[in-house]
Amino acid sequence: MHILFGKWTENKLDQFLREALAVRDTGERIDLISRQFLETAYKGSTLTGDPQTPEDLVVNLQEVDCFTFLDYVEAMRLSGSFFEFIKNLKKVRYRGGDVAFQNRNHFFTDWLEFNSDMVHDVTEQVGGPGTKSITKILNQKENGSVFLDGVQPAEREIRFIPSGSINEDVISNLQTGDYAGIYSELHGLDVSHAGIIIKNNGPVYLRHASSKSSYHKVIDQDFKHYIYNRPGLIVFRPGNL
Repeated sequence: MHILFGKWTENKLDQFLREALAVRDTGERIDLISRQFLETAYKGSTLTGDPQTPEDLVVNLQEVDCFTFLDYVEAMRLSGSFFEFIKNLKKVRYRGGDVAFQNRNHFFTDWLEFNSDMVHDVTEQVGGPGTKSITKILNQKENGSVFLDGVQPAEREIRFIPSGSINEDVISNLQTGDYAGIYSELHGLDVSHAGIIIKNNGPVYLRHASSKSSYHKVIDQDFKHYIYNRPGLIVFRPGNL
């Protein structure tokens, strides 16, 4: 296991997780936990495994990308101690909690496929009649090659809300703590980015690890402005403990 605590220590994280678990509302807990990552530096490819390299469990709290950010937040919201966090991170990131490259949840919708006890697809519930459905073969490009070597392409039905259908009714159906996947129109991909919906009696924000050079960190960004010129939205809602 490889750990970079960043601003944390094991004891500080242990204490924080006990305090966070006392927040009973799921959305409020996710807001509290994810808020601790604001201003955390963006860094891609922090996980170590590949088809030729054995996977090691990486805990990097000082640098995240959009997916590892969600990994850490979801594992933390399930945990009341550092020990539980490590155990839950394995369950969130890997199928069956077995740390191996071939078991890693490489795609956003892998969470729904393999972690259905943790999150639920509420895309249609949020999007209403404007919701669309499409069948894709994840990890298979239009020319038949793959995005990720060593990962078997898999057919999957994906529901998404086209950005043109995201009106005030749809916005009102979103909840703080919803996991937002930015739908991708590319063959073989489900999303191009992911973040967390934050609604606190004001503008709706997307809290996410931005790779944009002007940010390159975890930020809160106006959701309506962000989603305007993106293809669409997938919404997963965390289950109650």
